[in-house]
Amino acid sequence: MDIKEFSAAAARIENEISREIIGLRDTIRYVLIAVISGGNVLLEGVPGLGKTRLVKTLARVLDLEFSRIQFTPDLMPSDVVGTNVLTRDDSGRGVFRFQAGPIFSNLVLADEINRATPKTQSALLEAMQEHTVTVAGVTRELPQPYFVLATQNPLEQEGTYPLPEAQLDRFLFKLLLDLPSLDELHAIVDLTTGTEQDRAEKAADAGCILEMRQLAARVPLARPVQDYALRLVMNTHPHLDSSPETTRRLVRYGSSPRGAQALIQAAKVRALIEGRYNVSFEDIRNIACPALRHRIFLNYQAVAEGMTPDSVIRDIIQATGE
Repeated sequence: MDIKEFSAAAARIENEISREIIGLRDTIRYVLIAVISGGNVLLEGVPGLGKTRLVKTLARVLDLEFSRIQFTPDLMPSDVVGTNVLTRDDSGRGVFRFQAGPIFSNLVLADEINRATPKTQSALLEAMQEHTVTVAGVTRELPQPYFVLATQNPLEQEGTYPLPEAQLDRFLFKLLLDLPSLDELHAIVDLTTGTEQDRAEKAADAGCILEMRQLAARVPLARPVQDYALRLVMNTHPHLDSSPETTRRLVRYGSSPRGAQALIQAAKVRALIEGRYNVSFEDIRNIACPALRHRIFLNYQAVAEGMTPDSVIRDIIQATGE
């Protein structure tokens, strides 16, 4: 696969998804970048914005094995990863056989992930990072490509368990879904309430995604661009003397090294989608908010001033020279 084939494949995927998902062009682009990068995505938005529909459409367009886990307070870890069950072999003896859970798919939708208890949420950690699952001391590989797309509702806080920082850090991106415009709302109603509904078709497969991932890994990165990305991450840490005034005043904890990895991996994919075989400073800036907004934690002063992680990240970008 070369750059033109990569860019054409990405355009096909985006166009097919857009047949069923009205608006959300930036969200679709970022989800595609994350999928090609091999990362997980956390989708946050109020009910009815199409989070679940987006993930299901993505699975159909990419022709991937798909499973959905509806997270609830009574969901157990074994309901997610699977368990050993006692069965009989041909001779009638009792033997334990592993019954795989829904996590053994290419694309896993963790719907309303913050409704499950921390014990159940932790069942995803190994799968999200190492792409393996360990049950009863036996480690099993997950199918490739593999990624988790999780959704959460920012409004309903009763009966929810906020994701711990260690789990948030395992998401490549956190994407915020906005309300549609009036024109987009017209299109959504026309699409979903009419007699003829457009349906997205297959535009790629697992092999294509893995080829695109291999090509992205080979994209060269100029040292000044890499230095810029790493300084951007370092500037999120308030205890460093080199950090800008905004960070020292408003940030409690900065990004982990995974934030730097996310910036570089995703920027390479974005460059190829744009038809370039090199990463630019603009690629890094474009990826900064979705890659870092869940990796920096603001202090009480920031909350009192009405600041958001995105506004702080934009200030840090302005303070970080190329």
